[in-house]
Amino acid sequence: MNRALYVLSIIALIIVIVGALNWLLVGIFSFNLITFITGNLIWLARAIYVLVGIAGIYTLVYLCIAGTGEIRE
Repeated sequence: MNRALYVLSIIALIIVIVGALNWLLVGIFSFNLITFITGNLIWLARAIYVLVGIAGIYTLVYLCIAGTGEIRE
């Protein structure tokens, strides 16, 4: 795998983990970290949610491809 895809995969994984932690906070404490950070900027919160969703799809596809053994170092 080339370096650019490796870096993109790490960034996507970090975004997915942050999104998962946000859902943990929502589920346990009813506290939405994204809304807290963005305040009244609804468009920014939506952009972050879209980014987390895209990162999740990318990570899912990456894991499916990695499971087939097609990704080579």
